[in-house]
Amino acid sequence: MGDAPTVPVVCSACDTTTRVPLDDLEATIAGHNDRLHDGDPIAEVDPAITEALTDLVAQDVVFEDD
Repeated sequence: MGDAPTVPVVCSACDTTTRVPLDDLEATIAGHNDRLHDGDPIAEVDPAITEALTDLVAQDVVFEDD
């Protein structure tokens, strides 16, 4: 993985958590869901990370409008 940023990915059905390089995120999640869950969107970016990023973007949008 080196110095590339990684993102936590969780799969509630498999009860697993892993870290994936940002560049590979979409393909890794899609591949996991295709192979193990018939394409159902079970594995995902850790919801806590998604929520934190959403909050940061929302704050940035508010500051941009001021």
